[in-house]
Amino acid sequence: MPPYKTRAQLVADNLRHRILSGEFKGGTQLRQDALASDYEVSRIPVREALLTLESEGLVVFHAHRGAFTTELSVAMIRELFDLRVLLETHLLQHALPNMTLETLDSAEAILLEYDAALDSGSQIDNWSEYNFAFHKTLYAPANLPEAMNLVTQLNTRSDRYIRMQLLYTQAIKKAESEHHALLELSRESNVDEACALLRQHILDACESIVSLLESQGRVKKERPETV
Repeated sequence: MPPYKTRAQLVADNLRHRILSGEFKGGTQLRQDALASDYEVSRIPVREALLTLESEGLVVFHAHRGAFTTELSVAMIRELFDLRVLLETHLLQHALPNMTLETLDSAEAILLEYDAALDSGSQIDNWSEYNFAFHKTLYAPANLPEAMNLVTQLNTRSDRYIRMQLLYTQAIKKAESEHHALLELSRESNVDEACALLRQHILDACESIVSLLESQGRVKKERPETV
């Protein structure tokens, strides 16, 4: 039986999906009265849902204006992915000495499902979930719950951009190849090469996303600093 969810949790889940899928673009105002009407609830669970999404970095509140979906600049996207590099390589470094055959087989099973979804072009809404499930399985043996919580938050904020990258760039084959290489390096307990590959994997994804969003005019290009 699925766990019970409050109205606020149900609203948060649906709003999160609508934001991550791109239905609500960055900078869109989320009017509580309109959302309450859409979901046929009072404003209280809508407010609670928006506060949950604010904690995940998907919504921001402006004084006297209300809630808006977040709109990232190029600098903020790069900061987000730089933080992922720091935390995810830290987790992988500590996970590899504790890696078991069962963990590696679980990661491979997820990866094969992910490959099938990517190759068939199906389950688009689940692509980023498969992506994080694979990475999370590799990181779990680190037994660093606080770092994992932070990485989960960062991946939630990255979700829509990872999905866009896979949909609108030529990144699918590259991502598949790198994931399989990362798994093999993990099987070999090759800490240095695995962490180096993971670092480059995340940074390359970042630059691909920035280029895509700039070409679509969906983020502001940063002005060069003057000295």
